[in-house]
Amino acid sequence: MLIHSSSVNFQRWGISKVVETTLKWKLPLKKYGLMPNHSFFQDLSTCLIAVFPDKFFDRLKEGSIIIKKSQGFSFCSEGVILDGEAKPLETDIVIFATGYRGDQKIRNMFKSTIFQNHIALPPTSSTVPLYRSLAIIGYAESLSNIFSSEMKSLWVAHFLDGKIEVPNIREMEKEVKLWEENLKQYGGTYFWKTCIANCAIWYQDQLCKDMKHNPRRKNGFFRELFEPYGHADYVGLTHK
Repeated sequence: MLIHSSSVNFQRWGISKVVETTLKWKLPLKKYGLMPNHSFFQDLSTCLIAVFPDKFFDRLKEGSIIIKKSQGFSFCSEGVILDGEAKPLETDIVIFATGYRGDQKIRNMFKSTIFQNHIALPPTSSTVPLYRSLAIIGYAESLSNIFSSEMKSLWVAHFLDGKIEVPNIREMEKEVKLWEENLKQYGGTYFWKTCIANCAIWYQDQLCKDMKHNPRRKNGFFRELFEPYGHADYVGLTHK
């Protein structure tokens, strides 16, 4: 099941708060206006989590990296004018890091308006209904997208060989609905992002079961109970 008991939810909340508090204490986030407005667990559940490059805060301190927040900007001969700033910011290159809309890219792959309209769902109400989040390899996000795509590629290879029998449409719809409810519960306003980070092990367990592989990859009860799962635990699943 994707929906967990209240005790597990409380445990997740508690661990998340400990990590969140530790990061806020160790890193000068407030000093440089980098304090997030959502929890660490929501960060992790929606793949919004980021990794600072080496010596990032040293660069901020020395001024070689400058952080500016603005609701808008415009260009001038000297560079960029940020809303609320009296002087232009001298600029040679502007990089637009606007992100992407994966659902729109999937929609544009189809010529049929029936499929297009089915996929064109507003992010404020629902998610793209994909069974096992598998329809497009690379669409779902995780903490290691290459590994997740590899696992899904193995699943597809088994399916094309006739070694996986998918359930009937009603069962697949129930699975998709359960997945969406889980994303809404943990993802907050960013639930529409196809992130599997908060249940990656569960997700990989389902793929292993479909491919008739043992999802318990550890050698021993205590290792299974206490050791974290990593990519090396899935060595040997390569399709031949």
